[in-house]
Amino acid sequence: MAHSCRSLALLAGCALAARALALAPAPAQQPISVDAASSQVDYRTNTVVFTQVVISQGATRVQADHAHATGLDFANSRWNFDGNVHIDAPDQGSLRSDAAVVEFRDNHIARATITGRPAQFEQKRADSDKVARGHADEIVYDVAAGTVRLKSDAWLSNGQNEITGPLLVYNMREQRVEAATAPGTGEHIHITIAGHDAAKPDAGKAPSPQP
Repeated sequence: MAHSCRSLALLAGCALAARALALAPAPAQQPISVDAASSQVDYRTNTVVFTQVVISQGATRVQADHAHATGLDFANSRWNFDGNVHIDAPDQGSLRSDAAVVEFRDNHIARATITGRPAQFEQKRADSDKVARGHADEIVYDVAAGTVRLKSDAWLSNGQNEITGPLLVYNMREQRVEAATAPGTGEHIHITIAGHDAAKPDAGKAPSPQP
């Protein structure tokens, strides 16, 4: 049975990668690979279930304990991941969650919606050694727009200042955040601005006695 599972995983992974390569017209586009511990393929419904799956394209990786896909190619498919979901794109940032829905368009990730308690995001800031971090009940990562949309109990920090609210949209390219509330709800946005001394390692310490 284990041999059968490994064979199915290999065949399904090869079929998916080959299909993606055949449909990818752009020469600069990198191939997609699928690795998994096991898989179940239903050709009648055109679905596949993976365990311990890793999908990678260049340096971008999506991994989870389980994945369920509709459509056996990446030209236009929707994948559901659950259990220890990690989405890593070195140039954009990383996402962590309990579950995710990832939409593939034209052989690349177009959109990822992650949910959890909480779903988490982080990105190394280009202008400093600080890391931007955020969490919410739901985070939507739009690849084309280069944004993450944090919704419900949303919190975001640029490594020094913090902002909370019902809806936060962070632009990863411009490192800019927009916050909004729904009219008539009485919801508020809260911003915590750290003082200059708070960022210093010795802030709050008593001065050393002078000789």
